Amino acid sequence: MEKIVELKDINKSFYTNEGEILVLKNLNLTLEKGKILGILGPSGCGKSTILNILTNLLKPTSGEIIVNGKVGYMFQKDNLLEWRTIKENITIGLEIQKKLTNEAIQKIDKLLIIYGLWEFKNNFPRELSGGMRQRVALIRTLATDPDILLLDEPFSALDYQTRLLVSDDIYRIIKQENKDAILVSHDIYEIIAMSDVVAVLSKRPSTIKNTYEINLTTSGLRTPLSSRNAPEFKDYFNTLWKELEIYENI
Repeated sequence: MEKIVELKDINKSFYTNEGEILVLKNLNLTLEKGKILGILGPSGCGKSTILNILTNLLKPTSGEIIVNGKVGYMFQKDNLLEWRTIKENITIGLEIQKKLTNEAIQKIDKLLIIYGLWEFKNNFPRELSGGMRQRVALIRTLATDPDILLLDEPFSALDYQTRLLVSDDIYRIIKQENKDAILVSHDIYEIIAMSDVVAVLSKRPSTIKNTYEINLTTSGLRTPLSSRNAPEFKDYFNTLWKELEIYENI
């Protein structure tokens, strides 16, 4: 299988008045083509730091990074600009890059139609539900035509029911647009439901404890919602629960 992203022996330290804080230690990670890689770990272990390194927002202290493609980043919050319409929010990245061509606008219109937002293109963000705003945020990311999507806890600001529905939406869009993705989360249910492979991080300084292929038996096409009904789901949950050493934190 073709490797799209490789992190080799990555170390990352931050420096404070108290001294050096080692966040990532000898971390090795691979994303293969056609996969969604889930990164699971306790709060504060460096999950977002990994994504920031992949987007060059941060430089590793040492190690090698290989990224075979263009990266798009979807943050925890939708960060929509309230004074711009939905379509204007989606086009902002291309405007900044001076790449807002007629062809790009046609692609955006197609995405708006396919994913049920066309009739809201002239609305403002405050007029949309939380789930719809997240769809807008993903389409904004897709508009710049990335090969790899980085998803930093994209459902964390949503209520539970909306999270379930939106995760199905986002999963469907990722698969239909043939994108590779890395999903960061501390939610075990979410990470199993969304991911093809799950990498479990240790506590800080973080390294990869184990990696699991997620193979679920579902009726019809796999979705995050149908995944939760798979007979294997509970076993994966129990395994990952123990990996995170949650029992020690209760």
